[in-house]
Amino acid sequence: MLDLKLIRNNPKQVQELINRRHGNYDIQPIVSLDQASRELETSRSQLSARGNEIGKLIGQKIAQGGNPQGEEIAQLKTEGNEIKTKLGELEPQEKELKAKIEALLLELPNLPDESTPLGKGEEENVEIKRWGDEYITGNQKVLPHWEIGEQLGILDFKRAVKVAQSRFVNLVGAGAALERALISFMLDTQIAAGYLEVMPPVLVNSVSLQGTSQLPKFAEDSFLCSNDDLWLTPTAEVPVTNLYRDEIIEETELPIRHCAYTPCFRREAGSAGRDSRGLIRLHQFNKVELVKIVAPETSDAEHQALVANAEAILQALKLPYRVLELCTGDIGFGAAKCYDLEVWLPAAGMYREISSCSNFRDFQARRANIRFKQAGQKGTQYVHTLNGSGLAIGRTMAAVLENYQQADGTVKVPDVLQPYLKRAVL
Repeated sequence: MLDLKLIRNNPKQVQELINRRHGNYDIQPIVSLDQASRELETSRSQLSARGNEIGKLIGQKIAQGGNPQGEEIAQLKTEGNEIKTKLGELEPQEKELKAKIEALLLELPNLPDESTPLGKGEEENVEIKRWGDEYITGNQKVLPHWEIGEQLGILDFKRAVKVAQSRFVNLVGAGAALERALISFMLDTQIAAGYLEVMPPVLVNSVSLQGTSQLPKFAEDSFLCSNDDLWLTPTAEVPVTNLYRDEIIEETELPIRHCAYTPCFRREAGSAGRDSRGLIRLHQFNKVELVKIVAPETSDAEHQALVANAEAILQALKLPYRVLELCTGDIGFGAAKCYDLEVWLPAAGMYREISSCSNFRDFQARRANIRFKQAGQKGTQYVHTLNGSGLAIGRTMAAVLENYQQADGTVKVPDVLQPYLKRAVL
């Protein structure tokens, strides 16, 4: 959520920054409602002050010998009663205006960082790094991961449709073992890098989704349990960040770094017809998430470290990838700055997103009310929150099945996973 004071004091600058996202966002309704709210607040304060003054005057006049039943005191009491009536009318109006302002603020995206590249869409993202070109081979014909997976008997899409619907998969035998191996390897790697593992609930309430900005904007992309105020989590970012909702953290506890494995659930409402086969765009998928809660002055450095932590998984697996800095027209709703890691899928001959590493600044912290207190300072500040996939398991498996295919139709198990799987080939 954006700071209302920032909008109030710098409306032109805020509107210009939001316009860089190339969305249809207008802050003028918020500015107008805020002005009306402050005028009402001023009127209420003035009336309340006059009411207090009248109460004191009545007490003073009676103490000085005035007749409690006299005309002067009666007039003051009448004025006091009129003020109470007016205050009773103003207070709900003021609450209604504040509720409207908050609802509009929840619909506004974060401001892109000044360093975020300008652009209208993904075609204007900036490639800043490639790694692993030496592992890309163009000589061997590579089957798509879903074909090699079905041939090996480790991916079963047909029976998953019978149990659920399309865009689900049943992992069988070595496929299930590979999934577990990837999860364990990723968690072990990030724990060694200094992250504290948590295993949070995967059902989350509406307040939690609002805190990390999935609600209200992205309600249609999440699965709701209609009998309860509970949703299937779209990413561990939601429950892990909200573990600290409405808390004041001591500065000495920062930075907080968590890694978490969860199953994730998304409707993929806007992806009809895209990636209808394979593991790229499922309704249910596993993911290891990295979440950071940090002091504002450290968030840029923590962001770079977060990207490096996600890269470390791809490098250990020897999977070719590239890093993109997302432009203003492609960064996520809550992000101020974002880097995407895209892994090489040889069957398609292209890179595909496998991790998105975002710095939200204080955007999520304002929505979730997560603050910290500096030693020796009065008051509190909002923390900065960051997160990124470390990594999406299904997409990693797809990359392994394609990049490690052998001429004899087997798939070599990456060296770092062999201790988990106790086997060299699939």
